Amino acid sequence: MNIHRDIKLDFERRARIGLDEAILASGKTVAHLTAILDEATQHNARFLFTRLTREQRDALPEHHRSRIDYDDLSRTGYFGDPLPLVTQTRIAVVAAGTSDINVVREISRTLNWYGEPALEVTDVGLAGVWRLLERIEEIRHMPVVIVVAGMDGALPTVVGGLVPGVVIGCPTSNGYGVATGGTAALNTMLSSCSSGLLVTNIDNGFGAACAALRVLQAPR
Repeated sequence: MNIHRDIKLDFERRARIGLDEAILASGKTVAHLTAILDEATQHNARFLFTRLTREQRDALPEHHRSRIDYDDLSRTGYFGDPLPLVTQTRIAVVAAGTSDINVVREISRTLNWYGEPALEVTDVGLAGVWRLLERIEEIRHMPVVIVVAGMDGALPTVVGGLVPGVVIGCPTSNGYGVATGGTAALNTMLSSCSSGLLVTNIDNGFGAACAALRVLQAPR
């Protein structure tokens, strides 16, 4: 069985769109992941892995496994070195609850991979709106604000009414009853009355980070 026949990596993507190809590990066998890393090594390429489980990471050959900077919470892996962090923080990642922290970390790790530090403001959901108001001045100065929320998903609407920058809502699958799965949060964000609110797919922290990066690198 020729595993390499199944793989066609996009080494030119950064030249086209400014962002490298990321490797979604979910659904891939260890053999496929190993073949991807073999090709990356041959091309002296660096890759960000998303949805990489510890079991997948641990099953890789040692010479690949030892090169991966792995984070359990976000399930991301750095194969190669991230870009040096810029000195100015330009993106805030605001989360309604600690239950959303895995998505927050996927966002922050993706941003850090591209050299963008992130201001993380967590556990500021609307059940205690004073927590958000205590931090709003810090958030207001950021050109891009990513707001992560499950349950009713109302936090991005409120933030969108308080800050002048680009606001990206990232719904999560956390919540009880009809909120479980993230559909309620997604629909709330999509139907928001906050002008210009942008919305990603459910639990798509990687996508939210890439949207923020595109905003920052857009021609002026």
